[in-house]
Amino acid sequence: MLTPTPVYLDHAATTPVLDEVVEVVVRTMRQVGNASSLHSPGREARRVVEESRERVAEALRVRPSEVIFTSGGTESDNIAVKGTYAARLAAGRDSGARRDRLVVSGVEHHAVLDSVEHLVRHQGARVTWVEPDADGVVTPQALAAAIEADGGPGTVALASVMWANNEVGTVQPVPELAAVAHEHDIPFHSDAVQALGQVPLDLSAVDLGVVTGHKIGGPLGVGVLTAGRDQSPVPLTHGGGQERQLRSGTLDTPGIAGLAEAVAHAAEHQASHARHLSVLRDALIEGALALDDGITVSGRWSPGDVTGRLPGNVHLRVADCEGDSLLYLLDAAGIACSTGSACQAGVPRPSHVLLAMGVPEAEARGALRLTLGHGSERADVDAFLAALPPALERARRAHAASRSRA
Repeated sequence: MLTPTPVYLDHAATTPVLDEVVEVVVRTMRQVGNASSLHSPGREARRVVEESRERVAEALRVRPSEVIFTSGGTESDNIAVKGTYAARLAAGRDSGARRDRLVVSGVEHHAVLDSVEHLVRHQGARVTWVEPDADGVVTPQALAAAIEADGGPGTVALASVMWANNEVGTVQPVPELAAVAHEHDIPFHSDAVQALGQVPLDLSAVDLGVVTGHKIGGPLGVGVLTAGRDQSPVPLTHGGGQERQLRSGTLDTPGIAGLAEAVAHAAEHQASHARHLSVLRDALIEGALALDDGITVSGRWSPGDVTGRLPGNVHLRVADCEGDSLLYLLDAAGIACSTGSACQAGVPRPSHVLLAMGVPEAEARGALRLTLGHGSERADVDAFLAALPPALERARRAHAASRSRA
C-alpha cells in the first residue's frame, strides 16, 4: 500500500528539485571529464563550470572570480568564519594588532554558531554576541555598539549577521549592517541561504556571502561562497588548489550546472514567487490566529509584507504545548513541518533564536515552523488548518499529563 504524499510545509529545510534542474544535472552527468584536466573532455567540463560561475555571479550581483563552489551552506560558512578569523589573526600579529574577536548575532544558524564556538574553544577566539530585538532584528546601532565593546574595532576579525533567519523568517538590514562594519575596515559575512529566491539579494554588499542549492530547487550537496577579491580566508582543506585555493577537490560539474540553473531561476522569478508565497503565508497565519487558541506569531509580520519577513515563513508559538509533540501529531495527519532548524531536530531544548529574542523558555518550547516554497498551494494551507485543532488538543493533553507526573 502506497503512503499518501504528505502536505509539505518544510521548504526551509529542503525543497523539491525543479524539473529543469534535474534535466540539466542528468544531461551533464552523461558527459565525462574532470574540470581540472587539460584534454578535450576536461576542457568541456571546465567550460560548463565557468559558464555556471558566470550565471551564478550575475544572479548574485558579484564578479565571477568571487564565486567559490562548495558542498553547501555549512562548508561555506565554515570557510568564511574559520578561514577569515585565521587570516585576520595572522595579519594582526604581523602588524601588532590583536584581532582575535568575532562579532556575531545571537540568531545565526548553527553552521556559524558552532564554527564560532570551535574557534573560542580551540583557537583562543573571543566573541561578542549581538542580540536582536523582540522581532529578531539586529539593528545597525546594536552592531556598532558590539564592535566598539571588548577592546574596540581594532580587535575584530569578522562580523557576521545572517541575511534572513531560518526559524522566524526575519530579514535583516544587511547592507546597512555591512556598512557599519566597513566603517572600521572589518570584513562582513552573511549567511543568505534562506534569502535567495524570496527577497532581493545583492551579495556585492558583503565581503563573504553564502547560498546553497537545495533551498531553491537545486541539487543537494552543492553551494556557493562569495568572497570579495580582497578576501583571502585560510583554506580548511588542501589538495588541489581549486576555487582560488580556498576549496580544494574535484569539482562536481553536474551539481554546479544544476546549481546555476536553480540560482538563475530563483533570481529571475523572485518577485512573483514572493507575491505567491506571501498570500499563502498570510492565509496560514490568519487562519491559525482565527482559532483563538493561544497561538501567537514569532517575529515581525504584517499582511502583504515581503521585505521584513520571508514571504514563505510562518513561525507560530502555541501555549501549553510541546512543539515536538505537535510536530509528530501533524506528521501522523499527513502534514510535514518543523519545530525550527532541521539541523537541531530531535534535540529537546528550546530554540536559541527565540531565547535570543527574549521569548520565555516555556513559550519557546511550543514552537512550530511552517515554510512554503515552489509547488505550495492553497490546498496545503487548508489541510494544515484542518489538521491543527485536533493535533493541538491531543498535544495539550499530553503536555498536561506530563506536567502532572513531574
